[in-house]
Amino acid sequence: MKSLWSDAEAARFTGPLGPRVYTSRLLGRDKSLVLHGGGNTSVKLREKNLFGEEIDVLYVKGSGWDLETIEPEGFSPVALDPMRRLAGLPQLPDAHMVNELNTHILRAGAPSPSVETLLHAILPHPYVDHTHADAVLSVSNTPGGDRRIRDIYGDKVVVIPYLMAGFDLAAHCAREFPRQATKSTIGMVLLSHGIFSFGANAREAYERMVQLVSMAEDYLKEHRAWEAASTAPAAQAVDRRVIALLRRSISEQAGMPMLLKVNDSAKFLGFARHPQLARLAQQGPATPDHLLYTKPFPMLGRDVASFASAYRAYFERHAMGQKAMLDPAPRVVLDPQIGLAAVGRTARDAAIVEDLYDHTVDVILRAEALGGWRAVSERHLFDVEYWGLEQAKLRKAGLPPAFTGEIAVVTGAASGIGKACVESFLKRGAAVVALDLNPAVEEMWKRAEVLGLTCDLTDRKAIHQSLDAAVKRYGGVDMLVLNAGIFPSSSPIQDIAAETWRSAMTVNVEANLLVMQACHPLLKLAPGGGRIVVIGSKNVPAPGPGAAAYSASKAALNQLARVAALEWGKDGIRINSLHPNAVYDTALWTDEVLASRAKAYNLTVEQYKKNNLLKTEVASKDVAELAAEMCGPLFAKTTAAQVPVDGGNERVV
Repeated sequence: MKSLWSDAEAARFTGPLGPRVYTSRLLGRDKSLVLHGGGNTSVKLREKNLFGEEIDVLYVKGSGWDLETIEPEGFSPVALDPMRRLAGLPQLPDAHMVNELNTHILRAGAPSPSVETLLHAILPHPYVDHTHADAVLSVSNTPGGDRRIRDIYGDKVVVIPYLMAGFDLAAHCAREFPRQATKSTIGMVLLSHGIFSFGANAREAYERMVQLVSMAEDYLKEHRAWEAASTAPAAQAVDRRVIALLRRSISEQAGMPMLLKVNDSAKFLGFARHPQLARLAQQGPATPDHLLYTKPFPMLGRDVASFASAYRAYFERHAMGQKAMLDPAPRVVLDPQIGLAAVGRTARDAAIVEDLYDHTVDVILRAEALGGWRAVSERHLFDVEYWGLEQAKLRKAGLPPAFTGEIAVVTGAASGIGKACVESFLKRGAAVVALDLNPAVEEMWKRAEVLGLTCDLTDRKAIHQSLDAAVKRYGGVDMLVLNAGIFPSSSPIQDIAAETWRSAMTVNVEANLLVMQACHPLLKLAPGGGRIVVIGSKNVPAPGPGAAAYSASKAALNQLARVAALEWGKDGIRINSLHPNAVYDTALWTDEVLASRAKAYNLTVEQYKKNNLLKTEVASKDVAELAAEMCGPLFAKTTAAQVPVDGGNERVV
């Protein structure tokens, strides 16, 4: 492990917490140390209160903060002396411990202190760092792991057997640390959990973490266990319908829609084909902290019902009727053709599962090469998964947004109504696949919930490639918004060029047909039923002169949607159409065009924009919001509807 310390960079972090913030971020940058909110750091400072009295304050990473991006306000200030006294109690239920932590916070609005606050408090050093270093776990998670750790470090570290995070662990460390520590001690290893380092200043604590982790890495290299990857050649791509079916089966067991992210890299294919996979993978995660995302065991293969049955049996073995079972659906799937499928309620959750298991594979294979992989006991895993504090968090979580766990495909997503649709579906919790001919769509949303893809919808192959990518990223398709289209230049019928007519029919009708055909098998497998919204036009019920190609193509699309509603209702797919008119915040309506059209009607631009029965302006967002609502529960019993979004038009009424 290399130190990332930079004097120039460190100098930019000022104030009492500046050095603490800086080295916390250095730790967070190294994914082999901490992942997605894991690990924690602290510093002990002496401060004056309002009465001028000096008090010792422990600033410890607060819940919900990530070391890589932490700010000063991400540290929770707690009174140090009460924390140390708490660690000396003979017993303390964890719920009471959390209450005590929160009652000793010294700043209103500060985040809740880490559940490992007492561990930081009992260590006498000003700066304390805690990580779940892969290299250390690879050594400790083996038969005789405690002996190996002592061989590596000698009296440089205190060694603590596995105990679940909370009061019991802190109290044990409070007793054991003074007994084992010497003048040479610079860290503490919690077997099958992680490692602590500490020092008089931020740099010393950080450099000691680098030193300790490097020693574990060197040990693995010396024993030829460092390069222990298991790889396999790429398999033939799995049909996207297989992935969508797997997602639906998992969602059914979960009782809610789930996303599924596929990683078919050589690393995961190799691990999924490992001859000892069942023994290696079914013991548990690299550290119990991970299982809140990954569950204790992965599913091997695609038999979701059998996995759920095994999970229920695991629950019954340990719950003794005192717990409410979590959903029995897997979060990690290992399959010899698929590789890894990471399952999550959101795109972010699925990405976290993927990252955690990526590092878990490294830890497992290195430990196996070193002397045999061994995780903590099944009972320990259950205790963490069903820890009362975590159960309380779940009870307080509240209802997620309506489309959480679902996937929407939006065409023509780079501008206008399509872009607004992406935002409306995101607001409701969906993952969105944004398709557009404009390559800019790929960079418009830099977030896990959006996959922007350049796609020519008149090209059947391009559509299928885009859907392959969509299913690989999210697992399926639940909702489809057909928005892409063109408006040919105005022309009387006798002057319409054949190419203009063909272009309108190709883009506005045939392209939508191709997308519908490609999406149909996926929409059939949507856990909550497939939904399609067609963005039509006022020109369907009320065509305009000079717009024959546009009006006819939109009318043809409307008929296509109506027939699809008739044919696909048996598949649980509902199809509804919106007919917007005079949506002026699209690329079609430049300032010059608006001014010209308003002048033609002897109106101001503002009057022209509101030239409808309700005297209101219709924006892309208005159309998008209704498109999203039509995919929601309010319209669950509606299909083949045609709804105008035009402020009221006399020709339509």
